[in-house]
Amino acid sequence: MQHQCFVSILSASVALGFLASRPDAFAQNRARTELQFPDLPGYVTLKCDLHMHTVFSDGAVWPTVRVEEAWRDGLDAIAITDHVEYQPNHADVSTNYGRSHEIARVAAEPLGIIVIRAAEITRGEPPGHLNALFLKTIDPLNQTNDEAAVKAAADQGAFIFWNHPGWKQPERKSVWYAAQGEFYDQGWLKGLEVVNGGDYDPIAHQWCVDKKLAMLANSDVHNPIGMIYDSSEEGHRPVTLVFATERSEEAIKEALFARRSVLYAGRQLIGEEQFLKPLFDGALHVKNPDVRIKGKSRALVQVVNRTPISFELERLALPDDVNAPRKITLHAGRTSLIELTGKGSAAAGKRTLVLPFQVMNLKTAPDKGLAVELKVNAEFLP
Repeated sequence: MQHQCFVSILSASVALGFLASRPDAFAQNRARTELQFPDLPGYVTLKCDLHMHTVFSDGAVWPTVRVEEAWRDGLDAIAITDHVEYQPNHADVSTNYGRSHEIARVAAEPLGIIVIRAAEITRGEPPGHLNALFLKTIDPLNQTNDEAAVKAAADQGAFIFWNHPGWKQPERKSVWYAAQGEFYDQGWLKGLEVVNGGDYDPIAHQWCVDKKLAMLANSDVHNPIGMIYDSSEEGHRPVTLVFATERSEEAIKEALFARRSVLYAGRQLIGEEQFLKPLFDGALHVKNPDVRIKGKSRALVQVVNRTPISFELERLALPDDVNAPRKITLHAGRTSLIELTGKGSAAAGKRTLVLPFQVMNLKTAPDKGLAVELKVNAEFLP
């Protein structure tokens, strides 16, 4: 029964893959939802999902479908990380480790999607599952010894990260085993999957902060992506925002090794302050940065948030001259109003108001939001 079900899904997947490879097939229904995140100074912001599966391991779709899904979801790059050791569909598809990448790369070229050659090293706990990106060839990873398999990837200059560290652990709390410590000490382990699917791992997040490891957020999708995620603010697949010097595979590799990433997951952005701060600042546009306030009158400041995620702000302090809301939501893709009310005691004249906030859903650490400032030029009238 399970085999028949898989064959049905595989047949549908192949059909969809065929349609995805034809530019004239149902073209009127093929549309991309753009993920609008600002570029950082000196870098281009690339949207990546670096952990997913196809029928060439234990997934339920053809590689071309993964490419089309990525294009529709507004991504720039993907890595198909089919398992090396675990291939339950071997009776139906080739066991050639590189085949899924070859198929996906052809489909990706006309859509402008970067497909990174990758694989998942699938072991028991510990050391668990690790993804190796930017491989030259996958076959050498087929080793019986755990350390030999990881070393075979590292010897190719691969970027290696530990997948879903809390998976299969008691209460799903991540444990740093000696095996991970060995890979880390050898310089092989370069990143951690802080978000896997719908799961955020605060322990892995703190490890990244403490051990200077790259942070990643990935879907780890096996079924068709539309069965799990949608394009809404809450429902979008998790994405690793990579800040690269250019739009290329080599630039993504350099950026990951340099730990230039921010995670977009649910209604959160997770990352280091040095990247979250310019991302937040670049996302906003104040339509009317100059306001007038007389006595206890009010001024309405219009702030445009050009990203797909709403920012939840809590005020940290008040300026001497005005009152401001304690909590503000800057809604995704919309213009929000911030109401400032004069206290009636301000001296006449012009000055810049600095409004300090903490963005609660932009996390620099598991329990720490990003500190920001909103600035408004105010003229106080007598």
